[in-house]
Amino acid sequence: MSDIIEIADGETLWRFDRAFLESNWTCLWGRGCKGILDHPAEELGQGCCSVGAEMADAEEAMTISALASTIPVRLWQHHTLRDADDVFADDTRSNTKIVDGACIFLNRPGFAGGAGCALHLAAEAVGESPADWKPSVCWQLPIRVDWQMHDDGIEHATVRRWSRADWGEEGKTMAWCCTEADDAYVGERPVIDSLATELTGIAGEAVYVQLRERITPEQPGR
Repeated sequence: MSDIIEIADGETLWRFDRAFLESNWTCLWGRGCKGILDHPAEELGQGCCSVGAEMADAEEAMTISALASTIPVRLWQHHTLRDADDVFADDTRSNTKIVDGACIFLNRPGFAGGAGCALHLAAEAVGESPADWKPSVCWQLPIRVDWQMHDDGIEHATVRRWSRADWGEEGKTMAWCCTEADDAYVGERPVIDSLATELTGIAGEAVYVQLRERITPEQPGR
């Protein structure tokens, strides 16, 4: 059985990592996640938010800024720290601001409105999907897409799990990389089901339907 599932969609050839989609990976934020600092820091509840969120483009930055304006104060611990650069680190608006070692949107443990991403909490409060509110790099994790244009005009989109190497030099010293640790492969459902919203958001419903038909894991594992 091939380790890669290929699905053609117009001028894009989607290539999916079968092993990851059949695995029972699950996010352990708030349930033992050690964070991505150079030392284990489960008690901080930062998960992978220590470096803030990188914007995909100017349009995404505009969307995040607009959504930030709608977050109820009760759900956002650091709402008063917006300044001339809004929620961004500087006027390039390419990365969210870091506050006390983590993203401005991250509510810390003990916050009355709830720990975790304020955008995520606000989306749930109005019955919407957090994937429609959060920066793409956030809602897609731990999924990564590598894009490569080929000479025949077909763009290959390889969908796989993040690795330490994808974090650059920081990845070498991180205390935790959830996709490379057995601890995170304890979910009750395979990734093809548990991350259905994310996979559909990335590749589209038509591609996801075909993908789901081609994955029938008998016993999810790493």
